[in-house]
Amino acid sequence: MSKKIFNSIWVVALAVLLASLVFIMGITYSYFSDVQEAQLRIETELAAKGTAMDGADYLDGLGEKNYRITWIGRDGTVLYDSQADSAEMENHLEREEVQQALKTGHGESCRYSKTLSEELLYCAELLPDGTVVRLSSVRSTVPMLLLGFAQPIAIVAVLALALSFWLAARLSKKIVEPINALDPDKPSDYIGKEAYTEIEPLLLKMRMQQNEIAKNQAELEKTSQIRQEFTANASHELKTPLHAISGYAELLENGMVKQSDIRPFAGKIRLEAQRMTQLVGDIIDLTQLDGGADGMQWELCDLKSIAENAADSLQSAAAESSVELTVSGESASVRGIPQVLYSIVYNLCDNAIKYNRPDGKVSVSVAKEPSSVRLCVADTGIGISEEHQSRIFERFYRVDKSRSKEVGGTGLGLSIVKHGLMIHHARLELDSAPGKGTIFTIHFPTAE
Repeated sequence: MSKKIFNSIWVVALAVLLASLVFIMGITYSYFSDVQEAQLRIETELAAKGTAMDGADYLDGLGEKNYRITWIGRDGTVLYDSQADSAEMENHLEREEVQQALKTGHGESCRYSKTLSEELLYCAELLPDGTVVRLSSVRSTVPMLLLGFAQPIAIVAVLALALSFWLAARLSKKIVEPINALDPDKPSDYIGKEAYTEIEPLLLKMRMQQNEIAKNQAELEKTSQIRQEFTANASHELKTPLHAISGYAELLENGMVKQSDIRPFAGKIRLEAQRMTQLVGDIIDLTQLDGGADGMQWELCDLKSIAENAADSLQSAAAESSVELTVSGESASVRGIPQVLYSIVYNLCDNAIKYNRPDGKVSVSVAKEPSSVRLCVADTGIGISEEHQSRIFERFYRVDKSRSKEVGGTGLGLSIVKHGLMIHHARLELDSAPGKGTIFTIHFPTAE
């Protein structure tokens, strides 16, 4: 970065130097041209006065001058020329400066001379006798001017380049020094400081990205911890029915069970196997929902029909627990994944039945709202104390472990509900108190 800054400053300095030289030379050339023209005009006036008084004798007495002097007769014949044989020169009557002098008394022009192969300035004055005295001088060109100023220009250029080099090195170092001293892990320490005003937007962005990284890192660590706990809990939950099945089978295999106890033992093995099957099924469902339900088909669903299907599947379980399960409300369409919506209603109703009391009730209702569809699952069960309400959606979390074991819960039902609601961008409200039952109210976005 320091090298780029140095090169940029160096290039800018060179560009400024060259532009300055061009500008100065332009002004200098214009100034010297004006001086040369003014000087030529003065010399012409003096020569005209001298010639009017003494004629050719005055012109011969001038000697070598920086000007070419030409005396032209009324008819354009060259009477005298300081640098050429007047007898061999062509008629000058049609020359621009001569015509101006004959008309106004004074004439000037600038043109290329074939005789001398140079660009010349001409200045002419009309004499009282009708003749014209003309002076000319070579116009100084830019190359000639540069040649004349070559030495001072070279000295100035060398000094300017050396100064530019030194300033570029010093400025680049000064610019980069605060950046090199910056600790990228602590951008907040430099926000508001004068030396870092120009890069403050970058520091703010760095701080924001670090906060996001820290947040993501915390989420990753939390996710990793949840997965580790999930693996440990799943292993533990699977070991319990496996140990029970293995123990009952071993007793049967060794003939240590009475004939009358074989059927009860077989029933216990079946129940443990069902519990394990249900647990594996819940783990598979939860794992699929963790992936955002990839591959599942979204469609327009009637939430009341789904609720009725889930309730029909649980009617026998409700009857065994002496719980009345009903569905009411109106048809309402939501855009979602049918099997996930079914799983949400099923698990809420299943929990409501398992944690209810004899002759209790579970009511499921569906209703349309202005901007959502409301699903409500209410029960008259044991309720959930406030201290547990924030954790009931955690995997394998049980409010009453002994009751959960008794009713055969896996501890994953509400976790499945939580992930299903997240996928459908639904909002959940929980109202519960010990001994007063529980109400789960879910607001699904409308199909539109």
